[in-house]
Amino acid sequence: MDPVASTSDPDLDLFIFGATGDLSVRKLLPALYMAHLHGNLPAGARILAVGRQALSREGFIQQVLGGARQFIEARALQAEAWDRFEALIDYVALDATQAEDFVRLARHSRPGAQRVFYLATAPSLFTRICAHLAGAGLVDAQARVVLEKPLGHDMASARAINAEVGRFFEERQIFRIDHYLGKETVQNLMVLRFGNAIFEPLWRAPFIRSVQITVAETVGVGSRAGFYDGTGALRDMVQNHLLQMLCIVAMEPPVSLDPDAIRDEKLKVLRSLRPMGPAEIARDVIRGQYTAGTVQQRAVAGYLQEDGVPPDSRTETFVSLKAHIDNWRWGNVPFFLRTGKCLAERCSEIVIDFAGQPFSLFPDTYRSAGNRLVIRLQPEESVQLQIMAKEPGSGMKRRPVSLDLDLHTAFTERRAEAYERLLIDVIRGRLTHFMRHDELEAAWAWVEPILHGWAAQGDAPRPYAAGTWGPAASSALMARHDMQWSEEA
Repeated sequence: MDPVASTSDPDLDLFIFGATGDLSVRKLLPALYMAHLHGNLPAGARILAVGRQALSREGFIQQVLGGARQFIEARALQAEAWDRFEALIDYVALDATQAEDFVRLARHSRPGAQRVFYLATAPSLFTRICAHLAGAGLVDAQARVVLEKPLGHDMASARAINAEVGRFFEERQIFRIDHYLGKETVQNLMVLRFGNAIFEPLWRAPFIRSVQITVAETVGVGSRAGFYDGTGALRDMVQNHLLQMLCIVAMEPPVSLDPDAIRDEKLKVLRSLRPMGPAEIARDVIRGQYTAGTVQQRAVAGYLQEDGVPPDSRTETFVSLKAHIDNWRWGNVPFFLRTGKCLAERCSEIVIDFAGQPFSLFPDTYRSAGNRLVIRLQPEESVQLQIMAKEPGSGMKRRPVSLDLDLHTAFTERRAEAYERLLIDVIRGRLTHFMRHDELEAAWAWVEPILHGWAAQGDAPRPYAAGTWGPAASSALMARHDMQWSEEA
């Protein structure tokens, strides 16, 4: 984490649009409290909560901020710190479609303060809010805007958002947030790859056999059905989270740690993804939809029985696919991406399967086994390197064992949550862990043909029982390449 904020830092006015919404309550307000508790907000910080509800300041603090307390660890809730945090907060009721409301909002901002606008609203409001902020004189050369996903529904809408927001904010002022890029283990990938000489010579074909990236959830859509049914797993997870992790795994070493140097290399990866045609989509992309089942000993309803989901919905809650990066480093190495809801376990991980030996000297059942690097993001954060070792008392029989790095044990310092870390990056003006406009558009350019292919095929997602690892076709996708998902290996 950063050192304690200096009293010489400029005053900060942080505006949260959508402050009464779910994201604000569960993530943003708890993250800001933790940053405040540990001295990582500027001494002159204020938080201006902006929402549609006609609440007083006291009503907001009682109703919304009080609700955020349940998402903060009990040991971190210190009465004196909480009182000081409450004192930073004001609430402004505002209709985002009314320009005159923004003139009133401007009266709450201090002259000369650093302004950060966090848009935790529907993307359809992004351009209107930015236009009204500019019209009210709130956008200057030091202002910053944070855009929550989803950033568009397709390529055209993503380009429109980029163009319209770009009318009022320069690219250096725009922070497109992906909270997965704030996770400590994702950020540690850069050090793991480029700070350890033992990995870099082998981080390529033919030494790597395949790469798996999984983001598995045990929860269903819950109260998000209205949003989710118009989005689906491909837009909600693959287009942003999974492709961003793929970029960090696959990118070339940047020339420096400058944000644009890193983002330039990620962009090259996105532009090197092999486009998918109808045949590849039908063969290499699996989409599924959960049915009733049992998740961790809890009975759950199927997706079509969730409140707010149309009974004939064809929205996918699961996607697995095989991708290829057509460049010299990764030629012919398959990347298997997978994400889904109501799966068997909550798990986010990256698995690097190294190629096996061409010939085995040892009389055991692991003739084709190679080494495997498992980078676990959640629920725990760890790095495991699987090697082969001699089984005691067995002659020369081998068995896979793991060299484990538990990051929580290795580093005893407090580990900030992703949103806290990214909010501090915004305040400090660090763009490294935020998407640039051309990254966003390149990701959509690869994903959009899959959406079009599904529409042309017209078939429904494959059903899978809640509490499993998705449709059987997902395992079959791996089996065609003589491979297995990590939990099956």
